Order: sequence, then C-alpha cells, then structure tokens
Amino acid sequence: MEQDWIWGLVGGGLIGLGAAFYLLVNGRIMGASGILGAVVDGSARETRSERLWFLAGVIGVPAVLMLVTGGAPDTNLTGNWVVVIAAGLLVGLGTRLANGCTSGHGVCGISRLSIRGIVATLIYIGAGVLTVALFRHALGVI
Repeated sequence: MEQDWIWGLVGGGLIGLGAAFYLLVNGRIMGASGILGAVVDGSARETRSERLWFLAGVIGVPAVLMLVTGGAPDTNLTGNWVVVIAAGLLVGLGTRLANGCTSGHGVCGISRLSIRGIVATLIYIGAGVLTVALFRHALGVI
C-alpha cells in the first residue's frame, strides 16, 4: 500500500502548527507570500528579522528532512522549465491580486472562518483544477 499520504499529513500538520505558533508569538496571521513579499519589497523594516527566520525555516526544515530521510520524495513536477517558471510567476501574481496565498487564506483564513479566506480558497482551488484540466488533459503540456 502506498504511504506517501503520510508525508502530506505530516507536512499539513507542520504548516498548521507553524501558523498557530506564528499567531501566538507575533499576533499576526502567517501568510507566506506576504512575509516573502514584504522582505523583497523592503516594507518589512521592523519585522525583517522574524520574517527572515520564518523563510529560513520554510527552506531549512525540508532540507533537514531530506538529509534525515535519505533524499527527496518523488514528485510530479514537469521537466519543462518554461512551464515551471511561468507557473511560479502566475502564482506570485495571483497571491498579490488575492492579498494572500494558501497559508494566509487557506490555512489561517478558513480556520478563523473568514469569509474572504474561504472565498479566496475556493477560487484558487477552482482555478487550479481548471488549469490542470486544460494544460495536462487538454493540451498535454504538463
């Protein structure tokens, strides 16, 4: 029996725990795109250090897990780097337009029963389903 779902469960639990910890310690919602965006655009003057520590954890924890478990898990990432770069840019644009991402709207917004978070999550999940249907199944690009 496949047990890859366990990594998803562990990862989801860690994201939820991180979101709760960030809210309890800082009194702010953990939205990864907002945290990164404020570091990049320079608007995180007084909170720059905590944001950099957060980003270091987002990058460092998976790196440590890879070392502990003996390598990266298999993914379904396409080998077409044009598609990967375009997807990354579109996700970045979408998070700016929506004023948040999956961690801000999906994890933190839904858990707080935020209508804005619920609506945003439904929209980006729907857009993801349509994108996969179009680009994988109709066009065969990914």
